[in-house]
Amino acid sequence: MKREVELKVVNLKKYFPVQKSFLERLFSKKIEYVQAVNEISFQVKKGEVFSLVGESGCGKTTTGRLIVRLIDPTGGKIFFKGKDVTSLKGESLREFRRYAQIIFQNPYASLNPKMRIGEAMGDPLEIHGIATGEKKKKIVFEMLEKVGLEPAKKFYGVYPFELSGGQRQRIAIGRAMILNPELVVADEPISMIDVSLRAKILELMLTLKDEKNLTYIFITHDLAVAKYISDWIGIMYLGEIVEIGRKEQIFSTPLHPYTKALLSAIPVPNPKRKREDIQLKGEVPSSINPPSGCKFHPRCNFATEKCRSSKPSLQLLEKDHQVACHLF
Repeated sequence: MKREVELKVVNLKKYFPVQKSFLERLFSKKIEYVQAVNEISFQVKKGEVFSLVGESGCGKTTTGRLIVRLIDPTGGKIFFKGKDVTSLKGESLREFRRYAQIIFQNPYASLNPKMRIGEAMGDPLEIHGIATGEKKKKIVFEMLEKVGLEPAKKFYGVYPFELSGGQRQRIAIGRAMILNPELVVADEPISMIDVSLRAKILELMLTLKDEKNLTYIFITHDLAVAKYISDWIGIMYLGEIVEIGRKEQIFSTPLHPYTKALLSAIPVPNPKRKREDIQLKGEVPSSINPPSGCKFHPRCNFATEKCRSSKPSLQLLEKDHQVACHLF
């Protein structure tokens, strides 16, 4: 069965103005911008998991927030089920958010400490006019049990401070799922919980995906996690996507030098298996004043003059495998 395109992102940009002190504003009228996301494009089909992978500060989280319209883009387009949602406002934006939800990274900050769990999970149902009163309570009970918090009655009336990090993240997942969304952005959903609980949270997310035929945008800095949960992987560097492919392609035949460097940093369980140790030069450049041409060229061992002067665009090299690099 041919899958429909659920999400399409075209040349998406987000620049944040740099906050300056009074003296800096007094002596310089120049406005500088952090180029958080710079003209990225990709698409995800219904029921698939697309992971955005990269180091901290590469623009992954900003991309996720742009997709669910928590922040407005500087440029580009976002299409959900073929409809342009880039400029939605008011009631139209609220309706869109019923079908596009986000799971935040920090389970300790994403829940209101003064709100009982039942209220926190039930509020979206009232806001979107789906259920109130006993019907709302019944739906919340069912979702608590679905995310593994049983008996539901025990958790319904507690406050977030009474729960562990893993339990809080289950609540965050349940709250995102309670509206029966079609698209879920998961922003580093396991990075702040105990290592022993991470596999269970990933299993829970995959189970819910299969049950509801969900589409995930999964944001992570961990390629091993991306390999476990993804269908597709996009590698981000300094606000740009440098490689896109099926997870098997990214791990078996990586193309971009940055992707190869990330893979070389993953520990290998088998001590007899050798893996090339790729050391990158220097530090990640500033996103306020990024390098010309290919942004990766100051750290790349294969950079040429063309890399310094000309920005490479994503090109399809083989079926489903795209790379932005002048080496190809």
